[in-house]
Amino acid sequence: MNKVKTTSEKSLASNSRIVVLLTQLEKINSESLLVEADTARYVTSKILHLAQSQEKTRKEMTAKGSTGVEVILSTLENTRDLQTTLNILSILIELVSVGGGRRACILVSKGGTQILLQLLLGASKDSPPNEELMVQLHSLLAKIGPKGNHSRDKKFGVKARINGALNISLNLVKQNLQNHRLILPCLQVLRVYSTNSVNAVSLGKNGVVELMFKIIGPFSKKNTGLMKVALDTLAALLKSKTNARRAVDRGYVQVLLTIYVDWHRHDSRHRHMLIRKGILQCIKSVTNIKLGRKAFIDANGMKILYNTSQDCLAVRTLDPLVNTSSLIMRKCFPKNRLPLPTIKSAFHFQLPVIPTSGPVAQLYSLPPEVDDVVDESDDNDDIETETETENENEDDKDQHFKNDDIETDIDKLKPKQELGRPIEELKIYEQFFPELAENFQEYDLVSKEPKPFASATNLGGPIVVPTAGEEHPAEANQSVKGIAVKDHSSLQMEEYNKRPSFLDLPKKDHNKDSLQLQNDQKKLLSSCQCLSQEIVKGLDRITLQNTSKSEQYYSTGCLIKKESKTSLTTPACNKPCQHVSSCGSGLFEGPSVQLGKLCCTGVDPDEEEDSSSHSSGEQVLLEVPDMLPLHNPDLYIEIVKNTKSVPEYSEVAYPDYFGHIPPPFKEPILERPYGVQRTKIAQDIERLIHQNDIVDRVIYDLDNSSCSVPEEGDILKFNSKFESGNLRKVIQIRKNEYDLILNSDINSNHYHQWFYFEVSGMKTGIGYRFNIINCEKSNSQFNYGMQPLMYSVQEALNARPWWGRVGTDICYYKNHFSRSSIAAGGQKGKSYYTITFTVSFPHKDDVCYFAYHYPYTYSTLKMHLQKLESMHNPQQIYFREDVLCETLAGNSCPLVTITAMPESNYYEHVCQFRNRPYVFLSARVHPGETNASWVMKGTLEYLMSSSPAAQSLRESYIFKIVPMLNPDGVINGNHRCSLSGEDLNRQWQNPNLDLHPTIYHAKGLLQYMATIKRLPLVFCDYHGHSRKKNVFMYGCSIKETMWHTDVSAASCDVIEDLGYRALPKILSQTAPAFCMSSCSFVVEKSKESTARVVVWREIGVQRSYTMESTLCGCDQGKYKGLQIGTRELEEMGAKFCVGLLRLKRLTSPLEHNLPSSLLDIENELIESSCKVTSFSPHSSLMGKCPPTFGICRQSSAVSGGCKSDPCPSTQADRLSVFNKC
Repeated sequence: MNKVKTTSEKSLASNSRIVVLLTQLEKINSESLLVEADTARYVTSKILHLAQSQEKTRKEMTAKGSTGVEVILSTLENTRDLQTTLNILSILIELVSVGGGRRACILVSKGGTQILLQLLLGASKDSPPNEELMVQLHSLLAKIGPKGNHSRDKKFGVKARINGALNISLNLVKQNLQNHRLILPCLQVLRVYSTNSVNAVSLGKNGVVELMFKIIGPFSKKNTGLMKVALDTLAALLKSKTNARRAVDRGYVQVLLTIYVDWHRHDSRHRHMLIRKGILQCIKSVTNIKLGRKAFIDANGMKILYNTSQDCLAVRTLDPLVNTSSLIMRKCFPKNRLPLPTIKSAFHFQLPVIPTSGPVAQLYSLPPEVDDVVDESDDNDDIETETETENENEDDKDQHFKNDDIETDIDKLKPKQELGRPIEELKIYEQFFPELAENFQEYDLVSKEPKPFASATNLGGPIVVPTAGEEHPAEANQSVKGIAVKDHSSLQMEEYNKRPSFLDLPKKDHNKDSLQLQNDQKKLLSSCQCLSQEIVKGLDRITLQNTSKSEQYYSTGCLIKKESKTSLTTPACNKPCQHVSSCGSGLFEGPSVQLGKLCCTGVDPDEEEDSSSHSSGEQVLLEVPDMLPLHNPDLYIEIVKNTKSVPEYSEVAYPDYFGHIPPPFKEPILERPYGVQRTKIAQDIERLIHQNDIVDRVIYDLDNSSCSVPEEGDILKFNSKFESGNLRKVIQIRKNEYDLILNSDINSNHYHQWFYFEVSGMKTGIGYRFNIINCEKSNSQFNYGMQPLMYSVQEALNARPWWGRVGTDICYYKNHFSRSSIAAGGQKGKSYYTITFTVSFPHKDDVCYFAYHYPYTYSTLKMHLQKLESMHNPQQIYFREDVLCETLAGNSCPLVTITAMPESNYYEHVCQFRNRPYVFLSARVHPGETNASWVMKGTLEYLMSSSPAAQSLRESYIFKIVPMLNPDGVINGNHRCSLSGEDLNRQWQNPNLDLHPTIYHAKGLLQYMATIKRLPLVFCDYHGHSRKKNVFMYGCSIKETMWHTDVSAASCDVIEDLGYRALPKILSQTAPAFCMSSCSFVVEKSKESTARVVVWREIGVQRSYTMESTLCGCDQGKYKGLQIGTRELEEMGAKFCVGLLRLKRLTSPLEHNLPSSLLDIENELIESSCKVTSFSPHSSLMGKCPPTFGICRQSSAVSGGCKSDPCPSTQADRLSVFNKC
């Protein structure tokens, strides 16, 4: 059958007319001296007719294996007949005009470029040259030269210059300016020539720029095609700096602007948009140099393009003009330094040792005036094309590895255990492993009854919270300081954004005893009763009520105490809170939730008249019970007092004091409105054009202690002088617009991204625009649906104490501020980026907080660890908290050990306890990645929970956890560095004891574990990712690294266990937020000093990971289209634990044969916790039953189909399941 088909195809081809004609033409070439020219003309005319009329003919001539193009070119090279030459040129034009660049590439591959250039050279010697021949030749040359991204003949420009074709084409244009038919293809070829920079300079010297300005001109309906080509050619020529300077010197910038305005005015029907865009492209090219930008400003170009682009906004088809105008204006906007005395941090910390090299050493060696200089470089090659795109196309550099960054040295890739420190020195870490020597003879291990969860500190201590109004100092005879509900008029006269006095912490004096302060605090709170433990357990019912002076109503919600010297009482409020009633009991498994009464205690706009009737002596005290075992406001205050910060913070942020609960609703990824970025950029450009409209008033400044708080009622007040706060300066730009500048990381002059600050003094019904103007990353998830977070104190008083995603008109773009190349570390001067968002506040005179991501402070961690230790059952859980080391500032770095107590103190059980494999976890090496701490919180709570699977997990592993590797950075509001000014996750290769103590000792722990042959089965460092969605992992693999390079992995003779893929694969099946396709196991050179790579390479841990959690949300799975919250992050931490339990089944099936049904049930329990909202300042995974995982009535299917997966019988079979990804 195949033979018959082949034979029929051959017979069809042999009978083809084009084949016959090409055969005749080939014969004519071989007998050129004997055949008359008429025959060649006839044959080529026939071929031309077929090529013009039949696509089939064109396909046959350019088909693979066809010699048609070779025959045609051979004839062209040999013939001396003009008509035959013209016929062949027409044939070639027909071939390359259709079919894209493929057919042009075929012509180039057959030597067509050289033949055509030689023909051009010969034809130019005729006097005068044949016009038709020149038109055809140039038309064809323009089609085979490089065009845009299609490289047809990459060396076309060089070949043209060598053959002397540049001046031939240029002279044709000069001599035939009125012959539009001839100069049109010549201009097209000049444009192609100019893509080569050397050609562009050569042509410029011969007057090509001046020549172009003789062709282009004001609006005319004639010769628009020629005008368009001339503009394209000029734009290509002006990309050469030499030509651009020549154009500026001759005043052509002003000419271009005048021409553009003329076309803009007369092209009322927008039929010539391409010409208008061509003029803008010329302006764009000439403004790539400093002289061009200056000439543009001097010619009033900013105002011209601003006004014309505003006229174009109403017509969607004119968006290319608006976008190009916007790009030019942003480029020409005068570069300014930030309005700061120095870009170094506003805070200084003296290092014990100054590094001899690196960014910190460079910073210390810089002259003081360096960061006040703006680069005067002549080019702007770093300007990016940031045209408005409505389709999400994220700049994800992590998806595409740069080959030059991938490690290709096999010796470096092969893990080699290198202790790096003497064994005698490592023995100091023996103290952190008492579990390996404990015999448990003194422990009572008989009872298995779990201990009731009870805190060592007071539960339900009173929290004195301000209403949205102003607080008066408490009178001397009052036993409890509270917040007065004020007449609204008094708010205008006093500072109403202050904290209660006991939230203002005293400045720490380490030489004085703080006992008196603690006693005062106890006296302050002594009049308030503690809620009973039984009430605390009733987490599924919350009631908020007012009480009179003589009676109290206890509930599991909040206790309101009122003390008044007058007979006035708070009006009773019997209406339910509408914002909760819509949720119904569906949010809780228990009885319905009632949230009322408290809505009357704050100063809401609807209640101003009622609140104004209260006397100034009336105090409202809000007592918040311990709704979650891990949050205690009083304990938090005590911990903050002992937390050491460089600025010596004396205030506490309300969100950290109150706590946070996940909101009982979904927060979808924000859909970005069309054109929002260019609108914001236009508003920025208005600052330069209409400078008289700009307020330019500094209202908050860390560098200027004398900067006073504005007294006007319509100006916002700002503050960030609290733990993890970061806001350096605020400038009011317009009435409701503010520029915000973030503080650099201490001992650094960059790393600006994390923000956390307080705002007060707002009004309702007004959109306030906030611009954070000194961000550094080139792109952000703020461009792809992420919103900043806001916490409202008024909402917290109204029983909604949570961080919520807020903001509209959000975008992230490059601005006109920059820093010098020296200050940028030797790189070209870098531009800053702006995060801009608009917020309308729900309450007047509220106190609100904004943050980059959900804050999680060092003091919060310390509080959580204390609560965990006080609540755990010592007969069931082995929990130990040690101090790994002290940080540079003197804060302790906690090290937590968690496992299960042995079943008894019998030898066999103690041996089993000691021989459990280790898992080493760490988090928060980068302070700005707060999501890592929330994931770690989920892990810790799961490990301490009383569920059967958690107990099995504890019985399977010993967990060594460093929950915060960079306490100092977290405390002081850094984004990435510690107080040493260095990224601690780039110090793992050679950590310095004096500069990087937490990394030095964390690595020492792992080195010690290697010494005693107790390497952890898994090492995982929790991180956050600012430019990708979902949760994913980075691991280490030799073969997968080699696959991304040109080196063959097979040639390396590498035998690699694929078990490193097991845990990520498990998580992709069990954790809804986890995405396997985003995982990578490639080792890059730039990451060789990270924890993941060093622990894998030097310590020898195969399963060494970085787990990255998105700051934005998910684009796959159950949470697709949703922004991530603390509930999902904590769930991820719990799912990680379940994944470890499944990994145990894979790695040690004989030692640990846990029923799969138990894991599946646990998986369902964790998933259901995301559907059930426990009304508490943190969603807890603790407790015997709910609120641990709040079992839902409706069963949840296990993601990933884990139930249906057959269980492989051997470990090898089990691991093979994960090798298919």
